[in-house]
Amino acid sequence: MVVWASEEFGDRHQGFAGAVLADGSEPAPVYLDAGSGSHMPSTREWWAYDGTLGSPQASHLRAACSCGWRSEHLYRIDWGTAAHDPEAVDTSAARTDFDGHLRDLEARSLPLPAAMTDLVERLDEQLHDLAADSPLAALKAIAALERITLRVARHAAADAHASADEDELSWETVARTFGTDHARARARLMHYQLRA
Repeated sequence: MVVWASEEFGDRHQGFAGAVLADGSEPAPVYLDAGSGSHMPSTREWWAYDGTLGSPQASHLRAACSCGWRSEHLYRIDWGTAAHDPEAVDTSAARTDFDGHLRDLEARSLPLPAAMTDLVERLDEQLHDLAADSPLAALKAIAALERITLRVARHAAADAHASADEDELSWETVARTFGTDHARARARLMHYQLRA
């Protein structure tokens, strides 16, 4: 499965070019026979809905996300082209729609203060430069950053968790900050609190 992902949202928001049937519905997943074994991988990608092996034929594709989001824009599939070379089908417009979904998530999340955004960008640049010049020095700096982030994350997560439990901070805000749902936001805070 070709998945579009972002470093920031990880597996919470993975995009793909999903199938849409002629009636506008989204078909059930297609299970792919990977040979022997108990695990049967599945997909909702457009190319699996070519009308063969019992699958319906998709008329359009659209951007889709693992979170359940679906683009309103539909793009017609030219099966004359796709039947000979599925990779020749242009899914770039759907990818652009998915990138818009990620931008919307980012816009709704809690923004970092400008000074912190600048600091993180400069740190990223400097670490890349250091890694090119002196990989061991870069790894030493990364180890120091890991110690700092673990320590700060434990305290920040505990404070955020307490604030949310006492209704000083809504769980909706916590979830929106991480671009996820309430259950995963709680799990993320617990993850930070329990890291050694």
